Amino acid sequence: MKNSASFFSNKDCEYFPCHKGMNELNCLFCFCPLYEKENCGGNYKILSNGCKDCSDCVLPHKPENYAYIIRRLYNNA
Repeated sequence: MKNSASFFSNKDCEYFPCHKGMNELNCLFCFCPLYEKENCGGNYKILSNGCKDCSDCVLPHKPENYAYIIRRLYNNA
């Protein structure tokens, strides 16, 4: 996938790849804009201190999820 308004991959980032085993890693949402949403649709855990742990989630990094994230933000759902 080419760099575009909905995808870019920063291979020069010191943390790249932040999720191993992904062929295409979208860095557009490096910090997930759905983090604050309880029902974000991603694979997360709640830690004993109440914090959300998204380290196993790749939802914002998959190119095909761009529209889902934008729709969730736009609809504030």
